[in-house]
Amino acid sequence: MYLIVGLGNPEEDYKNTRHNMGFDTVNKIADELNIKIEKKKFNGLYAQTVMGGEKIILLKPQTFMNLSGDSVVQFVNFYKIPLENIIVIYDDLDIEEGKIKIRKSGGPGTHNGMKSICSRLNSEDFPRVRVGIGSNNIPNDDLVSFVIGYIDKNTRELLDKSTTKAKDAVFEILKNGIDCAMNKFN
Repeated sequence: MYLIVGLGNPEEDYKNTRHNMGFDTVNKIADELNIKIEKKKFNGLYAQTVMGGEKIILLKPQTFMNLSGDSVVQFVNFYKIPLENIIVIYDDLDIEEGKIKIRKSGGPGTHNGMKSICSRLNSEDFPRVRVGIGSNNIPNDDLVSFVIGYIDKNTRELLDKSTTKAKDAVFEILKNGIDCAMNKFN
């Protein structure tokens, strides 16, 4: 069983922001699998399916970003999902727009959603797909506005390419393992 978690903020105001790249990617995965993410459980919207004989849960925590771990840990504990079968997808300022990076494990960096998940799971040893949103040298006092602010059409197109790459990377992880996915996408 795999738990694929897309991070974002649940309110409509955040729908078209850089901070919702995880939600956008999980939505693309659901579209490709022809399923709807609409069931509610453990402070999250989720869907279940089977792929290659393996049960897959897609999850969009409905807490705000800094409490994402509350939803994730409940799914992990209830379904007894091993850490190596959790894939978290989220936006990353340190990666250029249009690019993604896959890691087997590692610290949360400055991302509050990842800080919450690592804290609640008491581990950093789970795979993640980081979607580049690039800070474009924005001063630190403007980072919040940058991450949750308006995205112009050209940037939206570039970020859509990133979330498509992230979707493809998740399918590669599921089909051929994380090492293959890292070799192909990193």
